[in-house]
Formats: sequence, structure tokens, C-alpha cells
Amino acid sequence: MNNKIAWCAIYLLVLVWSAINPADPFTWWLEAAPALVAVPLLFFTRKRFPLTPLVYVLVLAHCCVLFVGAHYTYAEVPLFDTIAHWMGSERNNYDKLGHFAQGFIPAMLAREIMLRNQAVKPSAWCAFLVTCFVLAFSAFYELIEWWVAVATGEGAEAFLGTQGYVWDTQSDMLMALIGAIVALVLLSRFQDKQIAALKLRR
Repeated sequence: MNNKIAWCAIYLLVLVWSAINPADPFTWWLEAAPALVAVPLLFFTRKRFPLTPLVYVLVLAHCCVLFVGAHYTYAEVPLFDTIAHWMGSERNNYDKLGHFAQGFIPAMLAREIMLRNQAVKPSAWCAFLVTCFVLAFSAFYELIEWWVAVATGEGAEAFLGTQGYVWDTQSDMLMALIGAIVALVLLSRFQDKQIAALKLRR
């Protein structure tokens, strides 16, 4: 129960901070939408299909990444401006962190759903299918960005966050791919143990 309260408290605190005087209100809604949708989904599936503690923590971390990007816009997160200055670059790369997370967290979520529904077994095939899912998800998100840009014109510039980089879409998908691979390498065994413990409790 304490973990649930802490999870909700962190989520709400970051959400409220993010929503106060965002840099671009329209962009805030676009960027924060996935995090806003995540909580009702987790709430309504908590009894029928509770997730491992690992995935709940990762989802919270991803929500925080989204809320920070929504508050400042991905091209203007102050810390990453400072990092760019240190590295002698003019580009704010917070969006690359966001796309890394877009691979890292969904990879663990997809892996858990596949394994617990016995769609696959823990194996190289499982890792391959999870990676394919992440790439498909990342590509679909890039399509959403394109559709929003077409529908809203210049109003979506902050949402796209390309900052004039011609290979932005491709590098976004590469970061998601790297995020998925890193997650699978670092967390698969730990996740397997939590899945086994969850089965015992049920």
C-alpha cells in the first residue's frame, strides 16, 4: 500500500508542477497525453492483470520524462541546454532521452505481457519480438507526430522538436532501439524473477 501511495504522490506532484505555466500549453497536452492515459489504464487493470513492481516503477519514470518534456518542450529543457553547452553543441538532446525511454520502458512492458500470456518463452525469440514491437511503436509515434504537424501546421513545431536536424526521425527510432536492447540486456533476468514471484502470490 505504501508503494502505491508513493507512486501516486510522485506522479501527481510531477504532473501538477508540469501543468503550471508550461512553455507552450498546446504542446503540453500533446506531450503529456500518454502519461495522462497511462494512469486510468493501470488503475482499471490493477486487479485483473497487475504488473510487476519493476514495470510500475519504469512506467512512473517514463511519465516523469514526459511531464518534464511537456513543461519545457523537448527542445528547451534547461539541464540539457547546459549539457549541450558543456559539449560545445547547440542542440538540446532531451528528446533523445525521451525516445530512449520510449524504447526502454515499452520493451519491459511488452516483454511482461508476452511472457505472462504465454505468447512466447524467455528466449532469443522473445527478445527479437519485443525489439520488433518497440521499433513498430516508435515508427507509429513518428507517424502521429507527422499527422499532428500536418493537421496543426506551425503549432506542432515544438511538439516535433526537430531543431532543424534533418535525420531527427531516424535518430529517434535508433534511440528507441538502443533503449529496448539496453533494457532487455540489463533487466530481463530481474523481470523474470518478479514475474515468478507474482505468479506465486496469485
